[in-house]
Amino acid sequence: MAVFMSNLYIACELGTEKGRVMLGALQKELSVSEAGEFEELTISQPGGVEWDVTKIYQRIVQAIRSIIAQQEPVRGISFYSPRSDLLLFEGNGTLITPALRGEEPSGTAQFNKALSKIPPETFYQETGVQPIEGGPLWQLAASSRRLKRASHALSLADGFNYLFSGVAQAEMSQASQTQLYNPVSKSWSELLLTAGGVPAKLLPPVIPAGTRLGPVREDVASDTGLEDAQVIATCSHEMAAALAAVKLADPGGWAFLWPDDRTVLGTVLDEPFINDVSREMRYTNQSGYDGSVCFYKSWTGLRLVEECRRTWAEQDRALDNEVLMHLATSAPPFEALIDPEDPRFLNAGDMPQAIQAFCRETGQELPRKPGPILRCLLESLALQYRQGLLELEYITNRNVSRLYVLGSRSNMLLNHFLANSLQIPVVVVSGHAAAVGNVALQALTLGHIPSVEHARELVKHCLKLHTINPHATAWTKAFERFLELRQA
Repeated sequence: MAVFMSNLYIACELGTEKGRVMLGALQKELSVSEAGEFEELTISQPGGVEWDVTKIYQRIVQAIRSIIAQQEPVRGISFYSPRSDLLLFEGNGTLITPALRGEEPSGTAQFNKALSKIPPETFYQETGVQPIEGGPLWQLAASSRRLKRASHALSLADGFNYLFSGVAQAEMSQASQTQLYNPVSKSWSELLLTAGGVPAKLLPPVIPAGTRLGPVREDVASDTGLEDAQVIATCSHEMAAALAAVKLADPGGWAFLWPDDRTVLGTVLDEPFINDVSREMRYTNQSGYDGSVCFYKSWTGLRLVEECRRTWAEQDRALDNEVLMHLATSAPPFEALIDPEDPRFLNAGDMPQAIQAFCRETGQELPRKPGPILRCLLESLALQYRQGLLELEYITNRNVSRLYVLGSRSNMLLNHFLANSLQIPVVVVSGHAAAVGNVALQALTLGHIPSVEHARELVKHCLKLHTINPHATAWTKAFERFLELRQA
């Protein structure tokens, strides 16, 4: 059967701080391993931080050549990224520089001017996303002079799919993050294109995940050795790619948590969820694999932990992560709790001191050492996510029976706290989930995995799932305390 044939696939991650070239292999089982890693994806210029597209391309080609040197044919290649920054191309495929990162401030005035023409209610109804400065709409507003030269505006990952295939297409998961896409009509929003002054010709057709773009361009194939490879548009957005892997392994009934500086909590629905309640509660819709929609909201996350570590390091009290986790584990439970969303934690210069001030004002025992402070933080985050999950269940009218923890910043102590706080199993997924989703969709698109049913066990095994079951019941009273603190 085709599923037992030996096939190789390349999944390229274009991350915020580093890039990775992942090699997928399909034999009797599906496996994913790292074939190359590179840093310094950006360069700082007087006009802002830019993507160093030439260097990224060179590093990817270098990793591909080392794979090809093994004399095994590669069948597919695809790109994905957590970033939705846009690259502009001329009609002959030449990149228009500078390729700015989204957080540069030069387009704020134009962005605000564009949004001032559209009520927030209309914007959300059109897009299903919250307006965010630094997104692609903002970038296009900041690039008005360069738009006259441009023929294509493509996300970072779709731009690299274009460089390798010569086919300009916008994959749906990235399109839905541009603030220009209507997930209900599955097309670009004419209303927002007009308001933002964006020429409709710039935005290529939107395609679903799992679309074959075509063979690798002849010049690129000659340079890399990818003569047998097809370029596949899988899920070009990292989160959508990871959720595609989970959806392939587990059809439904779950929510997910993506820990980061701002942590994402959400679930996967069959269609967009767009109404006044979801808008006011700040939920976003992202299109995903097989017509699904990732419905999520961001909460305060691990930035608080990193701010504590930074302060301790500045005070010559730096501790490595293993020691810190041991100290937190050994500290008394529920000695103190905080509200992570309290405004004082947004720009606190000394995070441990801000935590102690909150505890003092709310009449709690002061955590004074790193262990108790870290435990206070992680317990409070776990209780915050319990509130978030209850909110998610209420707004979607769904019961969640398990939580998947995704991403590369999973914190094992927080994961155990989550299982007990939520009182449901927490399933920890390997940090390669997006690469697994990317590779699995390549294999499905090329027919090397004959069906989704065949893919299920292959993907489940490749994800290396680790389940944590709840065992402590004291969290219910702690949650009541937490809600009282938030209300106060």
